[in-house]
Amino acid sequence: MPDSRPLICHVVYRFAVGGLENGVVNLINHLPRERWRHAVVSLTDIDAGFAARIHTPGVTLHALHKPPGQGYKQWPALARLFRELRPAIVHTRNLAALEAQAPAWWAGVPGRVHGEHGRDVEDPHGTSRKHQWMRRAYRPFVHHTIALGRELADYCRTRIGTPPARLHTIYNGVDTTRFAPAPGGRQPITGSPFNDPALWLAGTVGRMQTVKAQPVLARAFVQVLAEAPALRERLRLVMVGDGPLRAECQAVLQEAGVADLAWFAGERTDVPDVMRGLDCFVLPSLAEGISNTILEAMAAGLPVLATGVGANVELVAHAETGVVVAAGEPGPMAQQLAWLAGNPAQAAAMGRAGRVRIEQRFSLGAMVAAYEGVYQRVLQAHRQE
Repeated sequence: MPDSRPLICHVVYRFAVGGLENGVVNLINHLPRERWRHAVVSLTDIDAGFAARIHTPGVTLHALHKPPGQGYKQWPALARLFRELRPAIVHTRNLAALEAQAPAWWAGVPGRVHGEHGRDVEDPHGTSRKHQWMRRAYRPFVHHTIALGRELADYCRTRIGTPPARLHTIYNGVDTTRFAPAPGGRQPITGSPFNDPALWLAGTVGRMQTVKAQPVLARAFVQVLAEAPALRERLRLVMVGDGPLRAECQAVLQEAGVADLAWFAGERTDVPDVMRGLDCFVLPSLAEGISNTILEAMAAGLPVLATGVGANVELVAHAETGVVVAAGEPGPMAQQLAWLAGNPAQAAAMGRAGRVRIEQRFSLGAMVAAYEGVYQRVLQAHRQE
């Protein structure tokens, strides 16, 4: 008997470790299984280990191995795939996958949704005329746009011309069971040299690439220790992730003679446990959409020191659940990091307030309900045509 549940086809550029992709996995795993089916289409590759995070049965995976650049030659293959899968909804994410909207229209897909999850690496402030033009060019193919945060929604409305009636603001949600404070205080991190309870650990998690700006944090850490040498006894830096900026961060710390006070943990699959082993979370990004790691850190009960970019200012309540500073400048970050490390009781209180904020406003259930509302609206509009 044919399965009557609507199929949502999630289209991404690459299906591997990342905040956007993790959001797709969470959505697939938590949308009601009795009401929806799913397929994932990667324009390039699929990481099998990451794909194993999908627990919903029956999800099909399709990798198209697209070469770099605009994949107009790939449109016929995409249209054929859509005709074969017959999705009720095609949901693309970010500019890199937006081009799939054209073949979805060509294939007659009734519902077409696009999500803006964050800035492009080469356009961190959204000022690229080329990128704006590309988004405008594909706008007629998109029925509804989902922006992750008010800043991105404003960009879609004012720069792209997305009609307000077809524009939705949805915040990522976090699994508050998986990401939760450690009972009884900070827990040891497997493999860490800094598990002494007397230490105070500031950490960051993310791929070490230009937009994440980890060298700014490294320089801020060096400045803190230079200006408040008493903190050398307690303050330690944990950097989780890997990428092209790792060597620069290591060089900054080595040159300052504080490399032994920092730990580069590499990529980890136990991020919830890592969060429970920190005292503070730091995000030095130059640009963000809606940061999953901020949400996860707040859910874990950590105070957050973040740059005031993207939706960070919507997530972190300044001076209540953490501190927001200017991007790209080690000085303000160093000043606030020194204050947090020097006032651990106040920092811990911020972390507790952050956990409450997550439970009230950024739960996984709220996110799933919002997405399902958009999907149902798309299907209802199609039935009325």
